[in-house]
Amino acid sequence: MGSSRSNILCFLVLCACFLVPKSCHSYSHGALFIFGDSFYDAGNNIYLNTNIPKLNIFPYGETYFKHPTGRASDGRLIPDFIAEFAKLPLIPLYLQPGNHQFTNGMNFASGGAGALAGTNQGLVLDLQTQSSNFKNTEKQIRQKLGASEVKALLSTAVYMFSIGSNDYLIPFITNSTVFQSYSKKEYVKMVIGNITSVIQEIYSMGGRKFGLSKLLPLGCPPISRALNIVSSGGSGCMEEITVLAKLHNRALPKALKELKSQLRGYTYSIFDAYTVADAIFNNPSKYGEDSNLFRRGEKGMLRQWSFERYHYLRPESIRIVR
Repeated sequence: MGSSRSNILCFLVLCACFLVPKSCHSYSHGALFIFGDSFYDAGNNIYLNTNIPKLNIFPYGETYFKHPTGRASDGRLIPDFIAEFAKLPLIPLYLQPGNHQFTNGMNFASGGAGALAGTNQGLVLDLQTQSSNFKNTEKQIRQKLGASEVKALLSTAVYMFSIGSNDYLIPFITNSTVFQSYSKKEYVKMVIGNITSVIQEIYSMGGRKFGLSKLLPLGCPPISRALNIVSSGGSGCMEEITVLAKLHNRALPKALKELKSQLRGYTYSIFDAYTVADAIFNNPSKYGEDSNLFRRGEKGMLRQWSFERYHYLRPESIRIVR
């Protein structure tokens, strides 16, 4: 229990420490800019006029907020905890109407999004679109604070990413032929390339501190187990998807290390979500989880991962976005 929970705690603390500015400005803290998929989407998808699930029904949000918020959780997500550690309020959503306090940051994440534009295309905000939205936000901050202040804000901010899972899951869910055109390594290279491209764009605008997450064992969540039943009549984890996650997790640190050698002042932290989730899957009762819920991927509503993420799985209708 100690090693996995300490892994999470270290990532939370490190990202929170990143948010402490080294010089004094009109604000007394760093900002948090959030990019990614449903692990980080705090409700942007609610405001999308598409057929993507909005997650605004029970049991989402039943614990901490007492009502659905659009988070793929019954409570808070990792960025919410990091904001709390850093003594920031909940980070505002890019798509939420109203006047935002830009100096705290912004959440651009979209559940179901991928690093590749073709992942759930037309349904969600892919990573490049999220990057474009960040650029629009930067312009608004610049107009409000001025050039010198926005430079200081962006350089002390932390940019968090949780992206890539859907790029590997969706081709299997939709019976895509993409792996007939690309080898697994080539496909992973495209995903990683899109992630590092956005990091470089943010760096060119003044961003220096980045927090990224490795992928989970993607073949083992209930949706993948259900997919395994539907597609092949098998049981247990769908190893073919997990292989892609492992390739991604090996390639990501190498790519980030290479960026560090190229970009002066660039710094980053990686959360090993794979190791944490793998420990929970292999010994759920040790972490306070019901082991049966991790093995019944073909039935009903399941409690998944830590932070109590819910998904509705129907083997006969497997098109589910995590």
